[in-house]
Amino acid sequence: MRTARPGLRVSVHLRSVATNLVDGWTALGDPTRRAIFERVADRPRAVGELAIELPVTRPAVSQHLKVLRDAGLVTSRRDGNRRIYRADPDGVAAMRDQLDRFWNQALATFKEVVEQDTQEVS
Repeated sequence: MRTARPGLRVSVHLRSVATNLVDGWTALGDPTRRAIFERVADRPRAVGELAIELPVTRPAVSQHLKVLRDAGLVTSRRDGNRRIYRADPDGVAAMRDQLDRFWNQALATFKEVVEQDTQEVS
């Protein structure tokens, strides 16, 4: 992950974050969102805590969390006047299922190619 120059806030140089994404893979394609997700997957955190750890403002963190929530990767709960975010196990499991399907299909295709090559050599 790139680090910002001291005193430079990334959100100053970026347009508003698109929040209409629903695909987890697309949501995690953004390095800042991935960093946020890694942190809330490690342990539940509030927006302010995330903003302190990253070179983005609180509003930017909130926008990124909305994208992650829309993608089904994080959930939140109220704790007084703040929200605590954590990774959503169901969303993560759905992505894992997709990855398992991709992997199983790739292995099956590889097996077919190897067996076909073996038959052609014989």
